[in-house]
Amino acid sequence: MSKVIIIGSGFGGLGAAIRLAAQGHDVEMFEKRDKPGGRAYVYEMNGFQFDGGPTVITAPFMFDDLWAVAGKRREDYFQMVPCDPYYRIFDANKNAFDYNGDEDFILDQISKWNPADREGYQRFMATTQAIFQKGFVELADKPFLHFTDMLKVAPDLIKLQSYLSVYRYVSQFVSDEFLRRCFSFHPLLIGGNPFDAPSIYAMIHYLEREWGIWYAVGGTGAVVKAMVQLFEELGGKLHLDTEIDEIVIDSKRATGVRLGDGTFVPADHVVANADVSYVYHNMIDKNKQSLYLKTKMRLMKHSMSLMVIYFGTKRQYRDVGLSHHNIILGHRYQGLLEDIFQKKKLADDFSLYLHMPTLTDASIAPEGHENFYVLSPVPHLGSGIDWNVMAEPYRDAIMQFLEENYLPDLQANIVAEHFIDPLHFRNTLNSRMGSAFSVQPILTQSAWFRPHNRSEDFENLYFVGAGTHPGAGLPGVLSSSIIVENLIGPARDTFKAPASLTNRLAVEHTL
Repeated sequence: MSKVIIIGSGFGGLGAAIRLAAQGHDVEMFEKRDKPGGRAYVYEMNGFQFDGGPTVITAPFMFDDLWAVAGKRREDYFQMVPCDPYYRIFDANKNAFDYNGDEDFILDQISKWNPADREGYQRFMATTQAIFQKGFVELADKPFLHFTDMLKVAPDLIKLQSYLSVYRYVSQFVSDEFLRRCFSFHPLLIGGNPFDAPSIYAMIHYLEREWGIWYAVGGTGAVVKAMVQLFEELGGKLHLDTEIDEIVIDSKRATGVRLGDGTFVPADHVVANADVSYVYHNMIDKNKQSLYLKTKMRLMKHSMSLMVIYFGTKRQYRDVGLSHHNIILGHRYQGLLEDIFQKKKLADDFSLYLHMPTLTDASIAPEGHENFYVLSPVPHLGSGIDWNVMAEPYRDAIMQFLEENYLPDLQANIVAEHFIDPLHFRNTLNSRMGSAFSVQPILTQSAWFRPHNRSEDFENLYFVGAGTHPGAGLPGVLSSSIIVENLIGPARDTFKAPASLTNRLAVEHTL
């Protein structure tokens, strides 16, 4: 039986921990915070439960598969319910566009804005199926350890116009500017700029159409709790409030980790669910890293950061026209994104994601109350913005905007509140530059160009999570755990056929 240490307990780490424990490995997970979940940390206050991070569940079959690996049923641990609409998207004048998996419904919505774009949308969706097949089904769980892996798929990626940004790709089919925004905002959910993220990410539309968007009853934290339970049932050990200072290297191998109190814990394999840039910059002796790797990591571009405000109200807002997932777009789109990603300035205006889960699940708030979080993309800490000074005024501007436009008398009704900003991502989540999604998803930082799932320098050091291949978002980080499972393989005294997303989907579609 080999010993595996996993650093961090986000979804990628938990997925890898379950898979490797099911393969017969002795797995220990170390988490620096007092609760598991990483970015999916749960804040509890005054009877409210606020999901700290991901709130959109797509590809729910990936959770079912994870439980099946352990010989269990996911339904016995937590429940999921579908969301409809997937999103309610507001323009700057508060006109709403609802988006779900029903093509006829979406076409009717499009007709309210520009009937001429109905046919273009259908052509767009037809092309996303091919992008989904290549980008998700075939490539999401392939490790891309060698440049030749990239050369093999390059012709297909070129054929699929992956050199275009998501916005430019959508614009080939849709002419109305607001509709272009509705069908191109998705990269922002994984840390990308729709004007820079390659069109391969247009596959998210098809993925959502195929499997829908789901909510876990009890919140995303209920999924984390269930995954920890499954991991421990498999014999895994979780250590909370335990920070790792160093990954110890000897002769190009990780021999284990050194904890904050100086304790050395040996391992045969180390899996980092910590931010990949932070690991290389802060947890591994630079003298033991190759010049190539140090240069690559120094040149990496990181995603934007976030300001997220969690708040509970003593008043319910069931009559103001909001849905479970709301996207509130401002007057500017490209200009605002340029401010965030290129100019790295904190603009006076903003676009927001407003999450209202109590519309679906009353259990996460006291009776008669409402649970929200509002998220605003902001520049990462490379901007030089002093968030010790700017956090409160920016929070006030967002809440004032919501009160004036969507939630009447909001601030008089708040009975619980907490917010996080780029300093939280750097100081608490150990994310380099205070990035909310690690390495930015651009063409030159995708697949082989992204930090590898197995370290380029150290043969038994592996990465799962947002910063490695295939990228951020629940399907991405869960796919990275499949990759690492296959790279490490079963323990010596067990045998199991390698996991394959392609095979599982092929079977599913023949049932």
